[in-house]
Amino acid sequence: MRWQDLRRSDNVDDRRDEDGGGSGGSGGGGGLPIGQLGIGGVVIVGIISLLLGQNPLQVLGLIANHSAPAHRSQPAQPKAAARDDSASQFARAILASTEDVWSKAYPEAFGNAYKKPTLVLFRGQVKSACGSASSAMGPFYCSADQQVYIDLSFYDELAKRYGAPGDFANAYVLAHEIGHHVQNLSGISGKVHQKQQQVSKKQANALSVKLELQADCLAGVWGYYAAQNKLLEPGDVEAGLAAANAIGDDTLQRGAGQAVTPDAFTHGSSEQRMHWFKQGLTSGSVSSCNTFANK
Repeated sequence: MRWQDLRRSDNVDDRRDEDGGGSGGSGGGGGLPIGQLGIGGVVIVGIISLLLGQNPLQVLGLIANHSAPAHRSQPAQPKAAARDDSASQFARAILASTEDVWSKAYPEAFGNAYKKPTLVLFRGQVKSACGSASSAMGPFYCSADQQVYIDLSFYDELAKRYGAPGDFANAYVLAHEIGHHVQNLSGISGKVHQKQQQVSKKQANALSVKLELQADCLAGVWGYYAAQNKLLEPGDVEAGLAAANAIGDDTLQRGAGQAVTPDAFTHGSSEQRMHWFKQGLTSGSVSSCNTFANK
C-alpha cells in the first residue's frame, strides 16, 4: 500500500510512553460494553469465553478490572521518539486518509458535516470515557468520547497469530473503527443500542452483527477511495479480506475448538465480514451498506 506520501493527521493522542495509559475521559472502572469492542476485541474475549463456558460480559469485566491502571497525579509526557516511529506514522497517514474521504462522503450521505475523531495510541492499557481497557481487547471505538483506541502491537498479532499481514490489512482495522465513528455521528449506533435493550439476547446479538458488518462495509467504502487515489498495490485487497476472514465469529469458534454457534455471533461470520467489506470496496457507496435491510 502506498501510504508514505499521504499527509499525517494531527488528531492523534499518543500515550504510549505514559505508564498505565494515562487519563482519558470521565469513565472509571467497569470496562467496555461488549458492543463497543473493536474487531480485535472479539478475538480475545470470544476465545476465552468459549473455553471457559462463561458469558462474554463476565470475561470482559474480569479483563477490564484486572487491567485498570492505578491513579497517578501527574501523567508522563510522551517522548518525541515515540511519535515518529513507522507504526505511528502509518496510523497517522491512514487516519488522515479516512478524514479526507469521510469529510466528503459523510455530508453526501447524511447531509451534515463530518466531525473528525481522535486516534489514541497506547501501550498495554488505557483509560477511556467508556472505561478501562487492555491491549488484549484489541482496537476499539468509544462513542462517549468519540475516540478510536489502538495498541499498535495488535498489527503484529494480526500478522503472526491470525495470518493477516500487510499494510492494507492493518488499514482495514483502523478503517473499521472509523466506520463505528460514522455510525455514531449519524445516530445509527445509538438506535441499535437502544433497540438491543428491548429484545432478547439472541436478537441483540443479531443486531450487533448487523452493526459490525456495516462498519466492515464502511471500511470498504474508504478502501474504494483509497483505490481510486492509487494507494493500493497488487495483493492489498486480498490482505484486507484475509483480515476480515481471520476475525469472523465462526473462525474464532473453530479456533477455540468449539462448535459453530450462529446465535452467539456478535460480529458476523468470516463469509459475512468478507462479503460486506468487499461490498463497500466495490461500490464506494454508503447507501450500499444497509446491512439492516437484510434478514
